[in-house]
Amino acid sequence: MNLYLLAPEISLCGLAIVVILLDLVLKRKGILAVVSVAGLIVPGAFTLALWGREETTFAGMLAIDQFSLFFNLFFLVMAALVILSSVDYVSKFRAFQGEYYALVLLSAAGMMLMASTRELISIYVALELVAISLYALTGFLKDPKSSEAGMKYLLLGAVASAVLLYGMAMVFGLTGTTHLEEIAQAIPGGGLLANPALLLGIVLLVAGFGFKIATVPFQMWVPDVYEGAPTPITAYLSVASKAAGFAVILRVFYEALGAVSLDWGIIFAILAAITMTLGNVVAIAQTNIKRMLAYSTIAQAGYLMMGLAAVSALGSSALLFFLGAYALTNLGAFIAIIAISNKIDSDLIGDYSGMARRAPLLALALAFCLISLIGIPPTAGFMAKIYIFNAAVQYDLTWLVIIAVVNTAISAYYYLRVVKVMYLEAPPSEEAVPSSASLRAALSFCCLGVLLLGVYPWALLRITQAAVDIFFP
Repeated sequence: MNLYLLAPEISLCGLAIVVILLDLVLKRKGILAVVSVAGLIVPGAFTLALWGREETTFAGMLAIDQFSLFFNLFFLVMAALVILSSVDYVSKFRAFQGEYYALVLLSAAGMMLMASTRELISIYVALELVAISLYALTGFLKDPKSSEAGMKYLLLGAVASAVLLYGMAMVFGLTGTTHLEEIAQAIPGGGLLANPALLLGIVLLVAGFGFKIATVPFQMWVPDVYEGAPTPITAYLSVASKAAGFAVILRVFYEALGAVSLDWGIIFAILAAITMTLGNVVAIAQTNIKRMLAYSTIAQAGYLMMGLAAVSALGSSALLFFLGAYALTNLGAFIAIIAISNKIDSDLIGDYSGMARRAPLLALALAFCLISLIGIPPTAGFMAKIYIFNAAVQYDLTWLVIIAVVNTAISAYYYLRVVKVMYLEAPPSEEAVPSSASLRAALSFCCLGVLLLGVYPWALLRITQAAVDIFFP
């Protein structure tokens, strides 16, 4: 047992404890954000020190490889950006800032474990660490909407966890093991139709994980939870939680269930088509920008599942690249919304009228991120869709790509509607929209990343290709 391989997660949990203790003695709560972001350097340094190693520990339950280390860095960056963007927002719960930052850090540690574990029970424990932290963060505002969102998320999340556990039990009952590598060796031949128990187990796994990534028909919680949660947590849910879900799906389905990939691949393809269509069509009718982006994230999950359906190194690499591009883009959009909504005290799209005059840089950043979500060059979203569509075509899923292209055209309507309101309608006031230096820094990082990945995607693409090589030796 080599504890050093767990150093990033241990140091991150230690940082969360330090933040809670400092919250008890510090009067200037703003320092907590500085400590939280600065402290992320330690798990980041441990992750970089482990880069290039491929080892397992804890009887094979934990894997250190390029895949897990890629997601370690991903979740650390997401946590840092969310904390930076929360500095203005946390004044709404001043007495609980330490707990807020600590829960963000603990959820990030759980997400890192989700990407690293190779045993079903360990995956479930890591998933529950993430879920419990996010349940608390969702209801953190303690107003009626936030409390309702937290309760809905808790109840539906508990049902999804039970379904997932049933699926794991079915797989264990059939194979006699919970280790992914041993499950792969024990799966009987003949495909899913010849193994009803395995088919039921995989369906339950898809349902349980489908809740985490907000795919149809397990997306019913998303609009209400995204609307009621604190906006920084809505952003965190939309990118980090979704990425953790895809990370564990890749680990479980590629390592343990690769022998029946032809069967579960078509399941993900059908779900992808339905998910992106429902998300985009329903988003058109939304007047609240957080609910609109909630349905947008459902649609984006459909695009991401194209990478799962294209069971290949190219498909998996494109999925990870899409996750990186989507995370920067969606976080950038939500960070701009945090600044604007804090000033106008509204999330209605109609109240964003004339925002280009009141806050030209914030409006430009929001418009740029929305354009990237559509997939217009020269943005990261364009390159992400090119890669994932190409992977699907290479895997003979041309019909799915056609559906995705039509959905992209549909999405342009509701994304550009926000841009139209900001730039072409008269503002109700000429008062400027202020924002903190930390929020501007996080927004600048996201927008710069979206632009760089749009014009030079090769660096991240090489990293994602190396990350998925473990599934295709």
